[in-house]
Amino acid sequence: MRNLMFLLLLCATAGCNNPSANQPTAIAQQLGSGETGDELSHPEWSKNATIYELNVRQHSAEGTFEAVTLDLPRIKSLGADIVWLMPIHPIGVVNRKGGENASNFLAEPGSGSLGSPYSVKDYYGINPNFGTAEDLHELIDVAHGLGMKVIFDWVANHTAFDSDWTENHIEYFLLDDAGNLQPPTGTDWWDVTQLDWENGVRSGLYDAMADAMEYWVRAFGVDGYRCDVAGKVPTDFWDKVRRQLEGLNPDIFMLAEAEVPEHHARAYDMSYAWEMHSIMNEVGAGHMSVDSIRNAVPRQLARFGEDAYRMMFVTNHDENSWNGTIVERMGANGDAMAVLAGTLMGMPLVYSGQESGSIKRLRFFEKDTVQWDGYSKNDLYKTIFKLHHDEEALWNGAYGAQPIFIEVDSEQALAWKRSKNESSVAVAVNLSDASLSFDMGLNSNWTSAWGESAPGAQVIIPAHSASIWVKTK
Repeated sequence: MRNLMFLLLLCATAGCNNPSANQPTAIAQQLGSGETGDELSHPEWSKNATIYELNVRQHSAEGTFEAVTLDLPRIKSLGADIVWLMPIHPIGVVNRKGGENASNFLAEPGSGSLGSPYSVKDYYGINPNFGTAEDLHELIDVAHGLGMKVIFDWVANHTAFDSDWTENHIEYFLLDDAGNLQPPTGTDWWDVTQLDWENGVRSGLYDAMADAMEYWVRAFGVDGYRCDVAGKVPTDFWDKVRRQLEGLNPDIFMLAEAEVPEHHARAYDMSYAWEMHSIMNEVGAGHMSVDSIRNAVPRQLARFGEDAYRMMFVTNHDENSWNGTIVERMGANGDAMAVLAGTLMGMPLVYSGQESGSIKRLRFFEKDTVQWDGYSKNDLYKTIFKLHHDEEALWNGAYGAQPIFIEVDSEQALAWKRSKNESSVAVAVNLSDASLSFDMGLNSNWTSAWGESAPGAQVIIPAHSASIWVKTK
């Protein structure tokens, strides 16, 4: 009743026939799933969840939803809880990149380029190369039947130049001085055109984008979104859409491709640990000392707080295509850095082909299938995911524990422990060219979970490797 009287008073003072006046208030009145009011509440299922990024185009020779569906039981057996599908929408043709040219230039007419999945032509459509709506329903249903969640990659900052919206809703776009569509300022993203978020409430963009995101949750049962370049879109939009989606599914899950602390106040469960990943690349290659990692952990905690989930990774679609494979970036330290990413903090990510030990850069704009030469890293990532499930100390955000570093006399080695209630995990990482001795202080109550070194007061870790121990409960 109080809310109704408030809205009536608002109409009398602001004018109910003015959409731009009403919209911000309508946003503010929507409540989320928090127990004490309008606040972020992580889904219970997410507290120890892991995530697998799936590149539909490249994951199989067929590049289809059907092929993905057939592989879901294997991905489940790896220990993945969340399957993140890269964009599934039709791709724009105008200004496509790739093809027979160098990969970052516009394709020639008639080129074989399939275009960037992030050049979305229709937010309500499905890329016909991937399959049909029925195929997508089947994929999601099978994933749910296996106990996994499915999140879609969502591109809200821009669309293809020949998108449905450029044809029918030019008012949504940021035009240049001559009234023309333009790519995002300061980028080489020539195949996409910038939406006008500054005027998005007034133009109807906020509602149109939120409704498109709602559609996939309502019609297909999607469990959430990974949101591309989320920092380029206003936080109040993300707050709005989170509330709107919670109206359909209180356990919705949101991942931001950004490092914006205010995202975690209401909109997002998890964000990219980009700073940590960049440091890991440098440390893995031997360009920086491990102190940079040790110093980054409390800095990240101070910026984001312990409740924010952070996504940790050694590769993903951007890293693989543009910056190189794990071997190219981290050399012999790839496995050791994977252990670090999976146990130091945050939620661990595995990307299509990572479990095969693939050393292939996937072309971004063309069909380029993952090298599935067996699953040489399967045991590594299965162990990391299992520990993340079983050991409360490693759980996400405030559900888990912060690392306590152990002094190690080397600029190329790290050791730490994480403890929460009955769970304790110890990790030692040696990134040097020689075996190192670590004073870990582990007694007979500890068992080895990964690596060559048995637990003990003093342990020896081989070069370019890591060991994990857990305390017997």
